[in-house]
Amino acid sequence: MTSLAPTPQVIEKAELWLRMYRQMLAIRFFENQVNELYTRALMPGLAHLYIGEEAVAVGVCETLERTDYITSTHRGHGHCLAKGASPDLMFAELLGKKAGYCKGKGGSMHIADPATGNLGANAIVCGSAGIATGAAFSAKRLANGRVSVCFIGEGALGQGVLYEVMNLAELFKLPVIYVCENNLYSEYTHFSETTAGDILARATAFGLHAASVDGQNVRAVYEHAQILVERARRGAGPGFLLCNTYRYHGHHVGDINREYYRSRREEQTWKTERDPIANFAKWLIEQKVATVKELDELSARVETEMKKAVEFAMATPYPSPDEVAEDVYA
Repeated sequence: MTSLAPTPQVIEKAELWLRMYRQMLAIRFFENQVNELYTRALMPGLAHLYIGEEAVAVGVCETLERTDYITSTHRGHGHCLAKGASPDLMFAELLGKKAGYCKGKGGSMHIADPATGNLGANAIVCGSAGIATGAAFSAKRLANGRVSVCFIGEGALGQGVLYEVMNLAELFKLPVIYVCENNLYSEYTHFSETTAGDILARATAFGLHAASVDGQNVRAVYEHAQILVERARRGAGPGFLLCNTYRYHGHHVGDINREYYRSRREEQTWKTERDPIANFAKWLIEQKVATVKELDELSARVETEMKKAVEFAMATPYPSPDEVAEDVYA
């Protein structure tokens, strides 16, 4: 049996697909290093790993311009990287170093990088919804063509502020997209025990253009997000994208024994059958976009880059104690 030749559409987007694959690898290896830093007691505080959800951040952010805005969540490393943040400065921030994006004062859950349009992660559930919507309001008033993306988890569906901002976004036809990453668990509770009714119906009730997508398929995420972003950019109003996904690790790096709220079999099934990186790699090979060897070499290079980024962060100095009151506004 002869193998099918790749379609013209696949060939045309080969560079895009490989860039997206590289970004997903970067997030995976970055988070692996974060987990290692925590287990070696080299990182202060906790972190919430994005491993397993890489296709959402990459698929969405690939549709955005550098000047477009995003806001993030407590599980925000993937969003930061996908929007263009530098791994070495991110690691520096996680380690409390002066070279970090927030001079070491933000840490894992409050990284912001205005230069790439990242208005910040937020440890408060749904805490950035107002920020993202406000950014979209300013974009419309200034007529600068920018779009705002608000990443939220399914736990945000229990917060009233989300419905307030969706209402205003539709009334004012603001260029904002709410991306809901449903990884099934709000901390340690399955979303079916906390979230009643149809999730998409909550958005369509306000008139938002809403869609649901397999969050483990980066191509599908990209295609759905592209429609919503282009629609928002031309002034047609806000959108809502529900991405069904899964976090491989616990709620945070210290959540190791998880069998009291989900089974090992469930975790293993997602890792072996639904892994966004492995499945994308398989597709790239089948479509002759890249060979196994080329993808392996790319993986090795990205992993090395992440290790070097950690080395940079470890070697860079802490801020001086007399800077503790600088850049503090509340």
